[in-house]
Amino acid sequence: MAAGDATPGGQPGTGRRGADREDEALLVRIAAHDPAAFRLLVDRHMPGLILLARRLLRDEAEAEDVAQEALLRLWRQGQGLEVGPAGVGPWLKRVVSNLAIDKLRVRGRFEVTDEPPEQPQAPDQLRRMEQRELADRVEEALRQLPDRQRLALTMFHYEGLSMQEVGDIMGVSAEAIESLLARARRTLKVALAAEWRALRNDSGDGL
Repeated sequence: MAAGDATPGGQPGTGRRGADREDEALLVRIAAHDPAAFRLLVDRHMPGLILLARRLLRDEAEAEDVAQEALLRLWRQGQGLEVGPAGVGPWLKRVVSNLAIDKLRVRGRFEVTDEPPEQPQAPDQLRRMEQRELADRVEEALRQLPDRQRLALTMFHYEGLSMQEVGDIMGVSAEAIESLLARARRTLKVALAAEWRALRNDSGDGL
């Protein structure tokens, strides 16, 4: 995750406020078509955008293409771009997410449907697993999820977007995102059964 981005739980990262101010200054220069400012912003955000796109698409080459296209759109639209107090990062992530969904639709493996909600489940398990340095196992399990579940889980847990924001990107309701997240967590719980048992034994509570 790129420095200054939101943590999986949606909490601000260390030094985020200062990085956001720097983003604002760079955007002013980019609006004036300053290539040096654009290169600085690319260096800051490209690694995190590629990581997000890779999680969504499961394809290294396509992930790089999507990240580059998002940054090129920033260069072309910089003059009229309005970003919130969190800086340009959230805008770039939304562009990457939308581009990734477009690619999945072209592949013919992504269908947007609104599904009935299921019982919500607390997202604490994934955060705790990351804290126990299980990133590699989690990444592999994520890659095995159906596209829509992986997209929802990645944007909600890793990028810190709300259910409503994820729903807006994917074109479904927040309730449908809740349903996708619940099913994705159940699938991960099966795929990572040994890790879940270890966490249960260590924590002493029922997950």
